[in-house]
Amino acid sequence: MTGNLYRGQAGLPFSSTLRVYEPLDAFPEDQQAALKAAGKRAASRAAVENAELLASLGRITRPGGDPFPTGRTDLVRITRAPGVPVENGAKDAADTEKSDGAALLYCPSQLVLRAGLAANALMEGIHGPLAELLIPEEQRDRHQERIDLVNAREGATRVHTRASTWGIPFSWFSLFLESDPQEVVESGGRILTVRVWTPIAQALDRVRYAVANLALAAPDLDMLDDLTQLTEWLELFHADAMVELDYGAVADKVYPDDSPMDVRLGIECLAEGDMTGAAAAYRRLASRWIPIRQLARAS
Repeated sequence: MTGNLYRGQAGLPFSSTLRVYEPLDAFPEDQQAALKAAGKRAASRAAVENAELLASLGRITRPGGDPFPTGRTDLVRITRAPGVPVENGAKDAADTEKSDGAALLYCPSQLVLRAGLAANALMEGIHGPLAELLIPEEQRDRHQERIDLVNAREGATRVHTRASTWGIPFSWFSLFLESDPQEVVESGGRILTVRVWTPIAQALDRVRYAVANLALAAPDLDMLDDLTQLTEWLELFHADAMVELDYGAVADKVYPDDSPMDVRLGIECLAEGDMTGAAAAYRRLASRWIPIRQLARAS
């Protein structure tokens, strides 16, 4: 299964994600049964990743040219709360659901909402005129009706996933330490992805520390705005939630990765007035990630 995942990603832009997993009781009651049922259908994490990838490729090649998800099905990723042991014989979180359901955390894909947000950002960006040609107004209007149905059904909805192509925003690394639990997924001599987790309480402590120090030491830094928005987003979720950074295929280019340490050291150096140390940390980050971002403009 993992081999299929890698081959399916070949030739596609590197895509990384930041996800928040919440306990079942953080969701509306009418959503809880659907989440549990979707979690039971997932044989493994690799199966969910493959299904999402195949569905996205299917949307961009289907007749009519409508690239938006319909919302008929919504994939769900599940994991265990930090510190909960795997039961004997269990392969993943789904295997423990019957005996340890309270320990599971859920992250719905929410593709309808996320596709709408992505389309809006594309329309408002520098490529807006081109986007209008690629995604006709009729299709955007039809998808807005789907979004309205989701909002009417679920009320104010927290979007559990943030995505980034061609590199990981430096602000995301402020949520993690190099000592946080991680999983390296490999197949055929390649790293398919690296996933890092931390409880949301720790993530919030770390990003608030970064915001406080940058606000004093470097208030004009663009990263401060990113960190502030990240803080406001994380504050929407349950106190027992967990945050996951999923590197995606870019992990094969950068792992082992010292970016969380470099971001932390850079912020600490700025707070202490050590501009030389801060510049050194940034150079390490830039040497690692700028070549990845330049791939977005490669022919």
